[in-house]
Amino acid sequence: MSTSSDRPWRDPALSAAKRADLLLQAMTLEEKIAQLGSRWAGNDMADTELPADETINVAPMEDVFATGASLSLAEASRDGLGHLTRVWGSVPLSVEEGLAELIRQHEVVLTDSRLGVPALVHEECLTGFTTYGATVYPASIAWGATFDPGLVERMAAAIGRDMAAVGVHQGLSPVLDVVRDYRWGRVEETIGEDPYLVALLGSAYVRGLQSAGVLATLKHFAGYSASRAGRNHGPVSMGRRELLDIILPTFETAIATAGAASVMSSYADVDGLPASADPWLFSDVLRDEWGFGGTVVSDYWAVPFLASMHRVAADNADAGVVALTTGTDVELPDTIGFAGLLDKVKSGDVSEDLIDRAARRLLLQKIELGLLDPGWTPEGSVRTGGVDLDSAENRAIAQELAEKSVVLLDAGSALPLSRELTKVAVVGPCAGDARTLMGCYAFPNHVLPRYPDRDLGIQVTTPIDALRNELSGVDLLHVKGCEVMGEDRSGFTAAVEAARAADLCVAYVGDLSGLFGHGTSGEGCDAEDLRLPGVQADLLDALLDSGTPVVVVVVSGRPYALGGIADRVAGLVQAFIPGQEGAGAMAGVLSGRIVPSGKLPVQIPRHVGGQPGTYLQPALGSVESAGISGLEARPLFPFGYGASYTSFAVDDLRLSATEIGNDGEFTATVRVRNTGERAGDEVVQLYLRDVVARVARPLKLLTGFSRVSLEPGAAVDVTFRVHADRTAYTGPDLRRIVEPGDFEVMLGTSSMDLPCRAMVRITGDVRVVGHQRVLTTPVTVQDPGGG
Repeated sequence: MSTSSDRPWRDPALSAAKRADLLLQAMTLEEKIAQLGSRWAGNDMADTELPADETINVAPMEDVFATGASLSLAEASRDGLGHLTRVWGSVPLSVEEGLAELIRQHEVVLTDSRLGVPALVHEECLTGFTTYGATVYPASIAWGATFDPGLVERMAAAIGRDMAAVGVHQGLSPVLDVVRDYRWGRVEETIGEDPYLVALLGSAYVRGLQSAGVLATLKHFAGYSASRAGRNHGPVSMGRRELLDIILPTFETAIATAGAASVMSSYADVDGLPASADPWLFSDVLRDEWGFGGTVVSDYWAVPFLASMHRVAADNADAGVVALTTGTDVELPDTIGFAGLLDKVKSGDVSEDLIDRAARRLLLQKIELGLLDPGWTPEGSVRTGGVDLDSAENRAIAQELAEKSVVLLDAGSALPLSRELTKVAVVGPCAGDARTLMGCYAFPNHVLPRYPDRDLGIQVTTPIDALRNELSGVDLLHVKGCEVMGEDRSGFTAAVEAARAADLCVAYVGDLSGLFGHGTSGEGCDAEDLRLPGVQADLLDALLDSGTPVVVVVVSGRPYALGGIADRVAGLVQAFIPGQEGAGAMAGVLSGRIVPSGKLPVQIPRHVGGQPGTYLQPALGSVESAGISGLEARPLFPFGYGASYTSFAVDDLRLSATEIGNDGEFTATVRVRNTGERAGDEVVQLYLRDVVARVARPLKLLTGFSRVSLEPGAAVDVTFRVHADRTAYTGPDLRRIVEPGDFEVMLGTSSMDLPCRAMVRITGDVRVVGHQRVLTTPVTVQDPGGG
């Protein structure tokens, strides 16, 4: 490989920007366009059987898969290549096999590369590094239940270290979509329904992943989670104000506070305009207002979808022009739309300046990653010995996350489990299936269904085995009862008989994550309503009629309506896809070994219909509208709620000021006491209510939170520093403003348990704010000193 003397862009003494400019000047038009593309050499999805019936046309997706697979890697990279797609995440490979394949693909790209520019390698990493044998952490919705940004950052750093060790440069996470409809299949991939919770935990993930030298990718920009009826890829009926106030702040915060390096476009169209064709979103907001300098990558096949799905482009080549002009820099997972850019430049349909703009952004990242340093080689870019992708350290983090994410909804009469139990029936489709613990982007659920002869690649304890380990000496009777999906009730009789023969029944029900209809949760696995999948609700009814007390554990990627069973169960636990260590976490909560501390990142609905219904509602969408509509607006369990085996008191609210200027701040301090008999964690939450605004606003907005650990009898003072900017919203003219007026400050332990309340007045004129506003609420926790 040539030195920096004849190829100055390899000189580390020069700035990255200068090196990128020098390399761009040396490139032909063909070479620059090649940097905007990618190749998924290991993709076998074209052979996947997609669910189809006479009402569903899957041909557009199949056509795109086939188009992307038509070129060999050598053909696709004859002028260079921007990205190598999922070398590790496509087929089950050992570490040794994966390293060999990575080096092979790099060598193919470099063989005919006139300038020797390597490809950047990207992988999925939503629940851990999506590859065979790597740790499967809890799903994102479970991170939300921890309310613990520091823990999420530690997890992401561990994921990043594993990926960097095997030559991966970019991870396609985190998902910063805010839940708007629980029926959407990808709820499990989100962090929750509140933008501040999503922003803080998502930013923590970015910091962790990038601390290991792996670029984080924010997705899906923007509006994807608000599709009509929760249907994957469905159109989004959303005004710009909702987009600005609910959807975009998560991305803005991760860019401003964590320096996110990349953004992925959304599939959805918002008010008829697909994201990849929306210059306001990618130019006016992302680049001009927020100052984002990283790369925009397309979601997989989002560029050709502009033609085949959205019908806003005549063909793939026109779709490439639209996406490039709008602001997409790199097309993933294969070069399809951008394959026509050379002809479009030559015909004058697109300016070469746009090619240069996109190529420079990617080249800058390659330089910053060291790919163009003099000593870089494919072999030297990986660690060739002692790579353990499922280390004890990884599993310890996964266990801590799982334990902190389990939400006790109701201890009832049976939790924690009595030590006097002698016989327990364990029923339900999730009790004996390890796959129900893992999300749709975990390798065992994402790829291995296409390889049924392969094992999971990692050790995963099932819930029944974990409970057996937890309850030594107790006779456990295991009967599945039914499958997660389907209408087969033939197992009900045996399940009821087992329950009647036991002192207690523990029922594990919920989801099996999968893709495009091959599951009940996950991408393309949307729900008609919020009834438990298949016949699981009927199974619970049969068990509850058995006369034996029943503890229900819901292991799911979305919240299900539990109003029909809540007053009949002996205990109720929610575990949002808790990962490979999740079974032990659930068993520990049931036994009482673990004091539960998870909090709901999404509400638990009372009824199966009447969706959508997150807590972010103005008066006419809230419980205050009772009597106006026959639909019940009150959730069964509210956002931020989670019970415990100890008790806490939150009181003694103190404000530093009750009146501040429009650019001022105040502090709100409460004392938190553990008034129970066991050590435990509590999440203190601060909400704001704008008493009178120029538009209808949510009655409460999470504005700060802090997780605290307390021994019995101990107390701490938790202080939130709230800037006036934290009250900003988008006004009638679509400008973000801080306006004078009264704001109610509310603190407590959930969105509906807020005992500490006071008023703060903001004075002065209306103040317009932008990207430089204060985006977060700093928190300090102190010993009260003798309190």
